Amino acid sequence: MAVLAGGETNPDVSLLYDINGIAKGAPNWAARAMEFIGEYGILFGLAVLMLCAWWSVRKSKDAPAGTAALLWSPLAAGIALLINVPIRGFVRRPRPFLDHQGLEVLVKGKTDFSFVSDHATLTMALGVGLFVANRKYGLIGIGLALLEGFCRVYMGVHYPTDVVGGLALGTAVTLLLAPLAMMLLTPLTRWVAGTRRAGWLVRARDGAAEAAVAAVAPGVAGHDVRAQDRDLAA
Repeated sequence: MAVLAGGETNPDVSLLYDINGIAKGAPNWAARAMEFIGEYGILFGLAVLMLCAWWSVRKSKDAPAGTAALLWSPLAAGIALLINVPIRGFVRRPRPFLDHQGLEVLVKGKTDFSFVSDHATLTMALGVGLFVANRKYGLIGIGLALLEGFCRVYMGVHYPTDVVGGLALGTAVTLLLAPLAMMLLTPLTRWVAGTRRAGWLVRARDGAAEAAVAAVAPGVAGHDVRAQDRDLAA
């Protein structure tokens, strides 16, 4: 248990040592694998999930709304990271290995501030955005975000509270701004769904999708019907 100057324990530092201590007894290949997973692997996994969710959402009844939610996911992640910039500058918390001895640091060269974790913020924003678009893929994405948080502490580059703060920030930004984002993005995706060249990005090309296009652009359909009537009259 980490002990402060006054004899009090610090659970944040204690949990840091407990989780990071697992890395001390791990073989070198496990450390390298965890380093890759924590730095790049989970982000790659979330990107694959986004593609799978997009393929599934295109076949849903309200594909434009689902696609809008998927578009919002990376946008929310970007906004959350921007919000984190002033938070880091205000809190100015050093990386844990700078203040505490004996940590097994798997990633070298981290010199920026520790609170809030960018990786935790980014992955949770993507995971929650996925959940808004598709529950099944979203639950997997949130699970990956939680694993990302564990990895950051395991690697010795963040305190547990850095991770909790990042998970909370990513969730809050994605959910709080989702109604406004959907209001702005859904008309855009509905318009794209009604185009011939880019419509496949929003909806699968089948009979149901064509009916959805007709619902999106009733004026175009009406024009075609009137044109056919004139041809018959002639």
